[in-house]
Amino acid sequence: MSNRNQLVRDNFINFVRSGNLPESSITLTPSEVGLSNSDLVDLFETQVMSRHLDLQSRIMQKNGQSFYTIGSSGHEGNAAYAKVFRPSDMAFLHYRSGAFYIQRSKQVNGQTPLYDMLLSFAASKDDPTSGGRHKVLGSKALSIPPQTSTIASHLPKAIGAAYSIPLAKRLEFEGKIPEDGLIVCNFGDASSNHSTTQGALNSTAWVAYQSIRVPIVFVCEDNGIGISTATPDGWIAANYKNRAGLHYIYCDGLNLLDTYHKAKQAEHLARKHGKPVFLHMRTVRILGHAGSDAEFVYRKVADIEATEFQDPLLHSARILLENNILSAEEIIHIYESTERRIAHIAERAASKAKLESAEEVKQSIIPPASSVNAVTKFHKPRSESDRMALFAHEKHNLNKKQHLAKLLNWALLDLMAENENMVMCGEDIAAKGGVYNVTSKLSERFGKKRVINTVLDEQSILGLAIGMAHNGFLPVPEIQFLAYVHNAEDQIRGEAATLPFFSNGQFSNPMVIRIAGLAYQKGFGGHFHNDNSFAVFRDIPGLILACPSNGADAVEMMRTSIALAREQQRLVVYLEPIALYMTKDLHEEGDGLWLSEYVAPSADGSENALESNLSVSVYGKGKSVCILSYGNGYYLSRQAEKILSEQGVDCRVVDLCWLAPLDEKGIIEQAKQCENVLIVDECRQTGSISEALFTLLAESDAQHEKGRVSRITAHDSFIPLGTAAYHVLPSTNQIVEEALRMFGDSKKSNSAKSKKKAASAKVGSA
Repeated sequence: MSNRNQLVRDNFINFVRSGNLPESSITLTPSEVGLSNSDLVDLFETQVMSRHLDLQSRIMQKNGQSFYTIGSSGHEGNAAYAKVFRPSDMAFLHYRSGAFYIQRSKQVNGQTPLYDMLLSFAASKDDPTSGGRHKVLGSKALSIPPQTSTIASHLPKAIGAAYSIPLAKRLEFEGKIPEDGLIVCNFGDASSNHSTTQGALNSTAWVAYQSIRVPIVFVCEDNGIGISTATPDGWIAANYKNRAGLHYIYCDGLNLLDTYHKAKQAEHLARKHGKPVFLHMRTVRILGHAGSDAEFVYRKVADIEATEFQDPLLHSARILLENNILSAEEIIHIYESTERRIAHIAERAASKAKLESAEEVKQSIIPPASSVNAVTKFHKPRSESDRMALFAHEKHNLNKKQHLAKLLNWALLDLMAENENMVMCGEDIAAKGGVYNVTSKLSERFGKKRVINTVLDEQSILGLAIGMAHNGFLPVPEIQFLAYVHNAEDQIRGEAATLPFFSNGQFSNPMVIRIAGLAYQKGFGGHFHNDNSFAVFRDIPGLILACPSNGADAVEMMRTSIALAREQQRLVVYLEPIALYMTKDLHEEGDGLWLSEYVAPSADGSENALESNLSVSVYGKGKSVCILSYGNGYYLSRQAEKILSEQGVDCRVVDLCWLAPLDEKGIIEQAKQCENVLIVDECRQTGSISEALFTLLAESDAQHEKGRVSRITAHDSFIPLGTAAYHVLPSTNQIVEEALRMFGDSKKSNSAKSKKKAASAKVGSA
């Protein structure tokens, strides 16, 4: 144990024994706040357990047995508000919540928090939460979804979960969170400055300001410093004390009685009245930011010592002594016996096996399939008469071919009717029907409770969806334009996608994220409305990325996407090419070749063999050139195919459809049947899917003998406004020219091979 750690440990014993304890102006007694003597002893024991876990973690790290030492020292007062809330009140916690976790564990039978946390410290695969993947505070039994090194990224989903509780009640929907439940979400004072916090709290206040119930208690644990940067005195109160829509309460987190008392007030406001509460809790930070933090470099030793004297454990010892609950020696006995107990448990935890292969590590990236009961609980296929009533406003159009946007709208109508827990959310998606009318009439048919207009904040939109998924909803959030997702990509990458991984498959947040994007819009666009890069999604493990190019595929792919979320708990990003929304014609005006008929869903609404649905679509049987593309590129390639066929070049055009994971087997199978492969990628040359396709073909030897693979991509450029956009994007003419070049080279190569073969035959006969 380092000198500072040893000093903190020894100081507690010395100060208690000498009676030299910090004072407090708070005069509350245990009986006044509703705590018994045994309750106080129990809370103190929890605080001591949390402290010794921190100290033991640093000993383990020194011995090479622990790998992550951000602890809870100074924040042990969160044990008091943990006692206030029910174990069914979902808690989204930051990393200084060890005492909260231990105290909540005491409310549920059969829990072993000390052993479990030490297993997590040791990265043991026996860790019941993450399975050895990270040090996390989480538990299915305790309604605590695991978090890692979150910097406020958990706040948007906390508000989403809180919003979903009264929503479920209004929809007569049995959620996973009890209808009289609430959400607890804590974070630090430094994290309050993060844009994610600002957005989440703003969204909370925006909803509450409209008298909508949002049962949540935000706890800002204010220790006055973020790593080495001090929080200005009074900053948190100045920002949140008079915030519209938020009820502000202050408590001294060093004092168990005051914290418990104020937390009870917060709990009452949130649970009984549905009011969002901002509980501002004073704390201190002891032992630095983490084990590697040399605090003396940026703080004076006198300041460190003054902070350590305000140790919440010393304050709790004073309360126990003042109220004649325990003697000094009894307090010290609890402290020392807990230390020995944790050291003994740590020896056992450190000896447990670690993850030993990539396969073991990756096992929880994809969550387990939903149970049959979970699938059928809310999935109710509709009769034909019900469907006709649903489509009454379209009865004259149902038998006519339609463009992609209209067909997608009809698919969503059917899916909303079939899946009673499906909820859509996004900017302008209700009465307006979205920018491109894809959600038209959905609000009218299913109500504003299921088709939700949100604030203009992508982090809040995705957080709302993640939170609703935690409560058993099937969310379909919409991001209005592809470029806007970058404001909030961590909600997908760092929160939604990682949840199964860090919970060993125990938690998941299935959803389908609709995003309008890609380039080629006419009369509207520029970078933010014509963005052609989706590289951000392609390296997120477990994420499924869909991109239809036409209406018929859009319908089937949306049904498959919803089924993947419903039945396999998958996270799906559904990328919709804006330029093809209203496209009707392919080769010439009026040919109507890009319109499709609407195929009604199957009678039982099932999507059999979901994995086999994630496959490529093939047009044509040519063997000269295989064109691989998707989205707008597929549309352009189909135009090129006709021109090429008229010039004697037989092609097949492969629509990738599913961009992650790629249908590698299907792609290789098609490529092998052709002499040349031309990749048409409407995204940028660098970081585009064309790179993955090139690699796939090279590693598979699909074109090893022929060796002719080429690609056409967009330039490494942002998309400008107007017709200038077409200078940096692939065109039909480019595809035709490159295919002709490849075809010509093939003929020359084949001719040369034939001559060489004939010459060899002559020599042989001679």
